[in-house]
Amino acid sequence: MGLALAGCGADQPKSAASASDYQRALADAPAPLARLYSRPNELRSGGPEAFERTLRGLRGHPVVVNKWASWCGPCRFEFPFFQKQVRKRGEQIAFLGVDGEDARDEARKFLREFPVPYPSFYDPHSDIAEHLGSEQNFPTTTFYDRNGELVYTKPGGYASEAALADDIREYAIAAARSGARQ
Repeated sequence: MGLALAGCGADQPKSAASASDYQRALADAPAPLARLYSRPNELRSGGPEAFERTLRGLRGHPVVVNKWASWCGPCRFEFPFFQKQVRKRGEQIAFLGVDGEDARDEARKFLREFPVPYPSFYDPHSDIAEHLGSEQNFPTTTFYDRNGELVYTKPGGYASEAALADDIREYAIAAARSGARQ
């Protein structure tokens, strides 16, 4: 029994970033993204209206939205991938979180363990998730183009950072390039 328990902890994900990592990586972000990243780990209220208002304020930049919860094992597994990708791509792409069906204190504890430079919208009753069409799946990642249009929804977690990076290239970066040509 002791061996089984010891093995469980070994598979627990570790945070992939700290506040200083983000400060250096995002130092040259354009003003809308710099404003977004000025309130790291914030749990915002306001429901779908506040979420949509934030998306409108990010027009001109592709947006990646990750719906997560502190109690969700696949969410915990993939969160370090988002930490790494925002460090790599946060000067070009906006990242947002939606914390669904969670206790606020547990969500704050989770964000202390896995800090991110972007805010998450607190969504205890899945109102934002329903608005996104992703109320059933944890985690879910949605991609918006630079015009604020939803271009892709990925239900379920990412198995690797490479898989997340591939989707970011296809649905955020490529969408930004094609949107620039329109």
